[in-house]
Amino acid sequence: MSAGAWSLFIAVFLACVVEAVEATTIILAAGTARDWRSALTGMSAALVVLVAIVAALGPAVSALPLRELRLVVGALLLIFGLQWLRKAILRASGRKALHDEENLYRSHLAEAQAAPARRLGSVPDWYAFTLSFKGTLLEGLEVVFIALTFGSNAGDIPLAGLAAGCAVVLVAIVGVAVRAPLARVPENTLKFVVGIMLTAFGMFWGGEGAGAHWPGSDAALLVLAPVIALFAIGLVAVLRRGKQATPAPARESVPATEAG
Repeated sequence: MSAGAWSLFIAVFLACVVEAVEATTIILAAGTARDWRSALTGMSAALVVLVAIVAALGPAVSALPLRELRLVVGALLLIFGLQWLRKAILRASGRKALHDEENLYRSHLAEAQAAPARRLGSVPDWYAFTLSFKGTLLEGLEVVFIALTFGSNAGDIPLAGLAAGCAVVLVAIVGVAVRAPLARVPENTLKFVVGIMLTAFGMFWGGEGAGAHWPGSDAALLVLAPVIALFAIGLVAVLRRGKQATPAPARESVPATEAG
């Protein structure tokens, strides 16, 4: 594969791993604390909805004029990328508490255990169903957005879809194997890398959509990403030096659907 294709695959894969980890955490909490059948049914229902969304949006996105699509999607990716990168820089510098998937899992577990049981139709536990459904659907929509926008802009939706599928399957296999929060996944590091790549792709595609011509075409990404990374690392160093004496909390529990 070309450098652009590898960059596309890695960016989509890493971004989708982050979303898949968060969805898996919710499903595991719903199944462990409540009822596995209901949790898996909710997950399956969400996947059906996602397949329908992909079937409806895939051709529509592909039919849009490429230049205008790159301009709009490039701007969106730049916004998302800078948001992810900002949070990653603050976490790496100690200005913001680290995202802790294990604490998040325990929080969901306690909340699920405290909720009253309620059967609805053929679903034994409606709470477990809805918790799993909403978590899978919301995180899945982000995976779909990432795969479709990256794939459409790069002119290779199958490769982006393959990267997203590999990420989801890998996280699902690990989740089934350990049946525990994926706390060992270096999520904060992943988010730092994904923020860099989203920002790089946003600048690249936004520039192309605005009529710019990058030297070396797709190979320009191999320069943009390291430059952004060095700038972000420099900001981390500056913020660490200027950090006040009182340290920030070491960990945080945030809603599972928060991206970045």
